[in-house]
Amino acid sequence: MAILEICAGSVESAVAARDGGAQRIELCAALEIGGVTPSAGLIAEARKVEGLTLNVIIRPRGGDFLYDDYEAACMEQDIRTCKQLGADGVVIGALTAEGDIDTALCKRLIAAADGMSVTFHRAFDMCRDPHKALEELIAMGCNRVLTSGQAATALAGVPLLKELVEQADGRIIIMPGCGVNSDNAATILKATGAKEIHASARKSVGSGMKFRHSGVSMGNPNSDEYARKETCTEEVRRIVGSIG
Repeated sequence: MAILEICAGSVESAVAARDGGAQRIELCAALEIGGVTPSAGLIAEARKVEGLTLNVIIRPRGGDFLYDDYEAACMEQDIRTCKQLGADGVVIGALTAEGDIDTALCKRLIAAADGMSVTFHRAFDMCRDPHKALEELIAMGCNRVLTSGQAATALAGVPLLKELVEQADGRIIIMPGCGVNSDNAATILKATGAKEIHASARKSVGSGMKFRHSGVSMGNPNSDEYARKETCTEEVRRIVGSIG
């Protein structure tokens, strides 16, 4: 049976992922910008959800994956915090200005993980030579790579994903992700030979606020302050059923 990882941004979503039958979550904050490191409080509370492997994204900000010394130090400290809070793994990624894997920084982050599982996230999809990058990640001891096959969606990236699975040859896990849903998850797994897959499986959830002050935004002026997206148990269950 394939492993389903759900990208979760709250304890509520972690519970929904578990109840839908997912085996693992990638815990993130600010999913609308691709995910950044969640707070220590969120990590600690998500750890209390039984029956799930908990991996935590280590990303200090949105935007590119070129980090300065201050950001690198923050990531190392965040990884140590994750370990203290009982996370099973961390999800990292860093590139050089030339589009290669920042092996020096990634080695530091893997060392800070101190035995926790390490996934390299979709920074991989922004690197200039995926085949070279994969060998570097294997050499560093990463456990898996989350990738869309350097395409807009994992379904579109199937050709490269298949190449990467073949190149990996069991030395590292290739986990397709991006645009994965119950309609295409089984197709992606079958076409690539991958054994793990990543999805968000989210739905829009309305606010419980009765008083609403329209015309005021806390961020993007076009955003809806009275709606958010959370993991949908039913969609997780459909994905699990399709790949089981």
